[in-house]
Amino acid sequence: MRDFGAPPPSPPRRRPSLLVPLVVGAGVAVALGVYGRTHTPTGIAVNVAGFSSPLTVKVWLGTGAAFFAVIQLLSALAMWGRLGGFSPSWAGAAHRWSGRIAFLLTVPVAVHCLYALGFADYDTRTLLHSLLGCFFFGAFATKMLTLPKRGLAGWVLPTVGGAVFVALIGVFLTSSVWYFTTFGIQF
Repeated sequence: MRDFGAPPPSPPRRRPSLLVPLVVGAGVAVALGVYGRTHTPTGIAVNVAGFSSPLTVKVWLGTGAAFFAVIQLLSALAMWGRLGGFSPSWAGAAHRWSGRIAFLLTVPVAVHCLYALGFADYDTRTLLHSLLGCFFFGAFATKMLTLPKRGLAGWVLPTVGGAVFVALIGVFLTSSVWYFTTFGIQF
């Protein structure tokens, strides 16, 4: 029997939509790929004093970004209690700052890749590297737009963050690791 004096039941809460972050992320990835493909590579790139070439700058900045990506992974696991009870209070700050540093290290690398080299596809490694680089920035945009959304399913942030991590490590493997194994460790 229904109590007609009681307030009507509230409608079920809707989860926030991921449509906008996913569309923006896909747009970023595609726009970078199109720019890299249609832009005539200049061969001129970012160079930093103390390095033997622009390529070594790119390799070492990418290595630094990969290092901070691992810190990102470990701090995320600590924040979510996935390291066997090791969950220090500073894990959140370490996660945010390692992410900021990793991203900042990737920007000059992306400028070098897109402006000086373009979207390369002359072998499997360079094609994979170009695709992963574009995907990384698209996944990063998606993650940044997803972070402020409250009420997301518990799998969303780990999945989006995992995609960012996997893409960055893939870029690292197809660039820095390839360079070190081909030419040795140089500065």
